[in-house]
Amino acid sequence: MNIDLTDTTTRRIQDALTQARHLMGGPAVGMVLTLIIVTDESAQYDAVRAATEAAREHPCRVLTVISRDARGSSSRLDAEIRMGETGPGETVLLRMYGPLAEHADSVVVPLLMPDTPVVTWWPGGKVPKSPAGDPLGALAARRVTDSYAARDRLGTLVRLAEDYHPGDTDFSWTRLTSWRTLLAATLDQPTAEVTGGTVSGEPDSPSAELLAAWLSVRLGVAVGREVSDGPGITGVVLRTKDGDVAISRPDGRVATLARPGQPDRQVALLRRPLSDLLAEELRRLDPDEVYEDAAKKFAKQQAAGGSAEAAPEEKPKPAPRKAAGGGEGKK
Repeated sequence: MNIDLTDTTTRRIQDALTQARHLMGGPAVGMVLTLIIVTDESAQYDAVRAATEAAREHPCRVLTVISRDARGSSSRLDAEIRMGETGPGETVLLRMYGPLAEHADSVVVPLLMPDTPVVTWWPGGKVPKSPAGDPLGALAARRVTDSYAARDRLGTLVRLAEDYHPGDTDFSWTRLTSWRTLLAATLDQPTAEVTGGTVSGEPDSPSAELLAAWLSVRLGVAVGREVSDGPGITGVVLRTKDGDVAISRPDGRVATLARPGQPDRQVALLRRPLSDLLAEELRRLDPDEVYEDAAKKFAKQQAAGGSAEAAPEEKPKPAPRKAAGGGEGKK
């Protein structure tokens, strides 16, 4: 069911949602959260499609905030309501014109699901200066950005790390879940002491930088960066006294795990679609301290001139099995 409302109000939107729900016979009690998407017309299609896919696992009300021409003298709100097309949940596209575009929170607040958590997501390169300080970000328990989609990827990651608040996260970190799980499982097996390592990936890959920082923090050793053509992260090498532990993924699909004294084995390590990344982030709404440690470590390295050496005062932290926490399946 699609409902178009032109030059409308939040009250009329609420009434339309209630009427549509009654016509379809579906109560709203099954909603587990409100997802706010802050985007523009060019990115809204992919974002809404990803949210619709994620809503199959996390039924929610999706409020898509699209700011149009904010230079006009008169405010106007257009809404498009979509229900029951591809899965559970409700999707509302809110197009705001004129001065109203500068006060989107005043439109969104009356439409939030009562007594449910809020997640705010800025897809594409639309990354606010301070997610927690943004009016729509301040409504949320979880704030999701994607530094990889920004024009200045590493600069954006540094800025987000320096302004980190509990509840902030980034899809560049979410993309590492499979890598971190594989590395943690590998190092849980009998392995000689790790003395250093390198992460290979695209030259300006935030995920590669975060993975190197995470390994450096958790293992207490220097983990450097090597540049490759990608896609994404292409390999990790950890040096030990017995030889190198290496994971190579040149094609973005299948990785080869090599360990000293053992035959190589193939491991599926696919690059995941946007809907999978979003669904993972909706599984947990508590602060991700592991991401915070890795992001701040990277920002500290950049401030020191990009050095990947561990600071002398830092001590090795617990084994990476716990460090992999905050990934898929964990609330």
